[in-house]
Formats: sequence, C-alpha cells, structure tokens
Amino acid sequence: MDYIRRVLNKVTLIGALCLGVIAIFPIIFGQITKIYGLALGGTSIMIIVGVALETTQQIESQMMMRHYKGFLE
Repeated sequence: MDYIRRVLNKVTLIGALCLGVIAIFPIIFGQITKIYGLALGGTSIMIIVGVALETTQQIESQMMMRHYKGFLE
C-alpha cells in the first residue's frame, strides 16, 4: 500500500507541475515577446492539448480495430 501511495504522489506532483507550467506559459511568452494580445490562455492550451490527445487515441483505436477485424472474422 505504501508503494502505491508513493507512486501516486509522484505522478500527482509531476502532473501538477506540468499543468502549472502550461498555465503560466502564455504569461511568460507575452512578457518575453511583448505580445499581450495572445488569444490562448493557459486553460485554452490545456483544452487543446486534451482534445489532440483524445483524437490521437481514437485514431489509434480505430486503426487497431481495423487491423483485428480481418483476424476475428
């Protein structure tokens, strides 16, 4: 049980740090480039990345089903 708790804490910490970096990135980018009219905020970037990952997963699962379809028949 302790092993699972340690692994879960590490994964949670790493995930939280990554989400923090993604959320702060547009602010830092605006400060460096002096472009303050950036339409993408941290939340928008997280949504876009989530949708892209989900779409990739769906495409991969469709490709796998197409591969196994001939095998199962």
